[in-house]
Amino acid sequence: MIPTPPLRVRNRLAEIILAALDDAEARRELAALGAPGAAAPAWLEHDELAHGRLLRERAMSASAALAARSVGTRIRSRSDVLDAAATLFDAHLYFEVHELLEPSWRDAQGSDREALQGLIQVAVGYQHLANGNFAGARALLEEGRGRLSGRKLDGIDLEAFGQAVASSLDQLLRFDWRAVPAFPRAGSGGAQR
Repeated sequence: MIPTPPLRVRNRLAEIILAALDDAEARRELAALGAPGAAAPAWLEHDELAHGRLLRERAMSASAALAARSVGTRIRSRSDVLDAAATLFDAHLYFEVHELLEPSWRDAQGSDREALQGLIQVAVGYQHLANGNFAGARALLEEGRGRLSGRKLDGIDLEAFGQAVASSLDQLLRFDWRAVPAFPRAGSGGAQR
């Protein structure tokens, strides 16, 4: 899995990735960033150049994941947000899932807010794992799994996803990334891979 680069680089790339969900120009920028042998972008500071490989790998992964999404498809509803989150999550772009879901979480209340927080915690937990932070990964994956237990969100049953996350916790120190469940989608059982 691809660790996140340092804060400023991570945040700038996340902005591009999220814009690329529905903007053709951002998609072109993302594809250029992920192209083999691409030069470092002008916005990368001198002391950040060492992180060019991580930036390129994440951009390439995002570009490939978004290739199947129609350009210009606006994200208008929480259902659209969840569909976009599934695309990013299944491409192992967990930090970006967090960034995408956070505004919906802030606006939600009650059980929906808990479910969204659980999805965010699971995404951030897997990102911590990719970054080598095992304690942070375990804590967030366990807490996120607990928030998903018995919940539905916009008709999507989150129980099976939460159970699959729990199963992945059993192998945290020798993690097989194929154990990460697919993000739950409308019309699915919630945890296929």
